[in-house]
Amino acid sequence: MAVLRNTFAISGLNILTSWVPMVFAIFLAEITSNKTKKTIQTLTTLPNFISWVLVYSFAYALFSYNGPINMVLKSLHIIDTNVNWLALDNHTWLNMTLWSMWKGTGWGAIIYLAAIAGIDQELYEAAAVDGAGRFRMMWHITVPGLLPTFFVLLMLSVANFLNNGLDQYFVFQNSFNQEHIEVLDLYVYNLGIGLSSISMATAVGILKSFVSIILLTVVNVISKATRGATIV
Repeated sequence: MAVLRNTFAISGLNILTSWVPMVFAIFLAEITSNKTKKTIQTLTTLPNFISWVLVYSFAYALFSYNGPINMVLKSLHIIDTNVNWLALDNHTWLNMTLWSMWKGTGWGAIIYLAAIAGIDQELYEAAAVDGAGRFRMMWHITVPGLLPTFFVLLMLSVANFLNNGLDQYFVFQNSFNQEHIEVLDLYVYNLGIGLSSISMATAVGILKSFVSIILLTVVNVISKATRGATIV
């Protein structure tokens, strides 16, 4: 039950924050300086190409017992003694979601930037003639133009609800946060490799894939009923 609870909670948080790349892309597209825009896009896309092992190394360097975060907090008298932040089990689900957002927001925004480029520019010109400001254009032109893309990606996320991945949770797990970080993919690994129960791990993995196929079929039917188009 704990594994399913963790899987549902983290996947639910990922779905609830799935709008972040779209909003980031909208504001990024509004930057008029091409140099600034390319710099921001490059810096936010790079984390996607960094392995989770290096991400954990980066996190360990910052949040370890003798890391710079503790030094800054102690100098500001926010804490009295050093804290091993990575060994805390407080807000584990939220922490994992934030790390995923940091790693994937820039990469996820690329799809929305491509969709923004496909919006008819005459709509913006007509809105400017009517006296619409940049935020009004964003709300009434850009956002509606991106909603079809957003809903397709949202439905794919729902279909992929049980697949959290392994790497992130494997490198961040420890004896302190094990209760709230073990998702289904990590459970299958621990069951098959850690406990040498290959048959049980295989059965769980097949069941997970079967449920994912069912979810994909359901969201495909919903997409056909609501949008008149399927996603697969």
